[in-house]
Amino acid sequence: MNGNAPKQIKKFGTFGGVFTPTLLTILGVIMYLRLGWVVGNAGLLGAWLIILISFLITLCTALSMSAITTNIRIGAGGAYAIVSQALGLEVGGSLGIPRYISQGLAVTMYIFGFREGWLAIFPGHNAFLVDIIVFASLFTIAYISANLAIKTQFIIMGIILLSFISIIIAAYNGSMALPLSDSLSWGTYKGSVENGFKGSSFWIVFAVFFPAATGIMAGANMSGELKNPKKSIPTGTLWAIGVSFVIYMLLAFWISRSASEEELLTNYYVMVDKAYFGPLIIAGVLGATFSSALASIVGSSRILFAMGEHKVLPYSTLLSGTSATGQPRNAMVVTGILIFLTLLLRNINAVAPLVTLFFLITYAMINIVVIIEQRLGLISYRPVFKIHKWVPWLGLISSIFAMFIINPSVSLISIAIVFVVYWYLSRQNLETPFEDVRSGLFVSFAEWAAKHTWGMKQLQQRAWKANLMVPVRDVNGLKGNFEFLRNIARPKGSIKLLGIEPFNEHSKLALELERISASFREKGVFSSSTVIHAKQFANGINYGSQALQGAFFKPNIMFLNLQSHDDYNNEIKPVMKESIRLEIGILLFNLHATALLGQRNTINVWVSNRQGNWELGGWDIGNLDLSILVAYKLKMNWKARIRLIMVVDDPAEETNAKNFLESLKSLARLPETLTEVYIGEFNDFLTKAPSADLNIFGMQDTLPFNFISNMTEKTNSSCLFVKDSGHESILA
Repeated sequence: MNGNAPKQIKKFGTFGGVFTPTLLTILGVIMYLRLGWVVGNAGLLGAWLIILISFLITLCTALSMSAITTNIRIGAGGAYAIVSQALGLEVGGSLGIPRYISQGLAVTMYIFGFREGWLAIFPGHNAFLVDIIVFASLFTIAYISANLAIKTQFIIMGIILLSFISIIIAAYNGSMALPLSDSLSWGTYKGSVENGFKGSSFWIVFAVFFPAATGIMAGANMSGELKNPKKSIPTGTLWAIGVSFVIYMLLAFWISRSASEEELLTNYYVMVDKAYFGPLIIAGVLGATFSSALASIVGSSRILFAMGEHKVLPYSTLLSGTSATGQPRNAMVVTGILIFLTLLLRNINAVAPLVTLFFLITYAMINIVVIIEQRLGLISYRPVFKIHKWVPWLGLISSIFAMFIINPSVSLISIAIVFVVYWYLSRQNLETPFEDVRSGLFVSFAEWAAKHTWGMKQLQQRAWKANLMVPVRDVNGLKGNFEFLRNIARPKGSIKLLGIEPFNEHSKLALELERISASFREKGVFSSSTVIHAKQFANGINYGSQALQGAFFKPNIMFLNLQSHDDYNNEIKPVMKESIRLEIGILLFNLHATALLGQRNTINVWVSNRQGNWELGGWDIGNLDLSILVAYKLKMNWKARIRLIMVVDDPAEETNAKNFLESLKSLARLPETLTEVYIGEFNDFLTKAPSADLNIFGMQDTLPFNFISNMTEKTNSSCLFVKDSGHESILA
């Protein structure tokens, strides 16, 4: 049975759902078995500084997480849900998948930690059997329900509280015998038993302690099962951080006054020895490792369940299955299998740093999400929990800093894993079920670019792209030119479809144009469409051209498809005249009725006779730039060849003409381009011209219709008539 009925799902409050799992994860085995060693190396002041820095990093991230969770409807999955709803499923999944695996490894490490504590009491017990029994207990509790897991953690919290009472009684009975002057000092960083006390450093000790401060996501991982996540996650997480910080600071002070430097450095169980009732500290170690493992197994299954719901992983339908009470049982079984397999490794020290580093990558990504939201300035970013702008920056920088302090090489491997997973997911065409801020990010960047380039010179010839405006009233004619337009615009250009028709409430033109625009986008060319209601075809086009002059991304080419039903003098020429006035390039296309575009192998570009002006010293080469630019685009997309042709009527100019074409080919960087010069009259030569699939001609302001029809007939090919805008340059 699929448990989608909200009434059947147990919801948790702030204390049980967030505060308890977060606090118990922070108060872990490092507190009991390594805090004394930290004080022994760094001294009390050094230990306090390490604790302060560690908690400052996690506090900044907790504040960022609090801000973002009070601004969205967070679903299941904790940090995965936060990042996915902000930056999309690809980014969320690239973080969620490694984090899920690392949390599975964390459960195994906590089980191994529990085993070490157990064997300290019962050294004769079989280590593997202890691991299996603990795993079975954890899995059973988590599988039955999260409610049972929370109740179990209440019992563990009671055990940990008793261990603290044992410490308080010891302090009251005089365990803090060392003078204050001896404890309030910086340590000498002598190292550990493992390295033969050959020395350590502040940052080495920091790297050992820092994992203790992680675990602030334990409560957030339960986001899908909280009564009020917007309230519970910030309140529970921040209280857990605050309480655990005070506990660590007081414990460091107590142990620094209770044990000598030698005891702190050589005895990891010094806290057991110095407490009033040592077995309670051992019980605390067992409780801390068990509760951390329980929180991790419950939280990781929720991450897997959330990714299954969003179809990020294979067999997502299976992973997103729930029980009648809403428990993600299938995800729990998969998680249990993963943990059991890692248990068989027996020693995962080699991959243990990945766990902490994936926590830090998660922290960094949450801070990045808040930075992006703050920088975009979108009205949708209205968090109830407000933070200063420097908080996520500090959280981001400190998280990255901590990563490379702990293990630079494994940090790079961790980041590489995230990028590889992102690359994989970006190729899966995931459908995001919610709106994220990526569109706002891109729009914001476009606005930034527009503002910073608006004041620059208008002639940005090196950045030229073919941005076509295509007037349409006959959709069939547009469909016939689909590939031709696509090949002119590819790869970085764009196509704006401008529908022109009188107002008709039953018209389907807008819908048809949007479908064609979508086809352009699917085939790698950005396209958009709109419809202008106008009785006169030419007026509608000119209104659109005039309106777009104030836009930053405005069309720079007017593409006019000459068809038999067009009134050239009254519909096409007025558009050409206005386009010239607005400095928009013109492409007037006349498709040959039978030859069409042939085999798309050869493009003839006709260069006008430049007798008396053969120099190419400047940038102005006449009305020729757009012709060659379009020819080059078609050459690349058709895999065709270009032929530059010039006809001169004076035989004495033949050499100059050839030299001009060769210079033009060289300066325009047109390799494998043919150049041909012919002597005679232009009109007489047309019928003898070398055949091509497309002939491109420059045109004057007053291009007569009979010239267009004559060129198409005499060349027996489709023809493109081109007028530069003045903003193109083939030499740039």
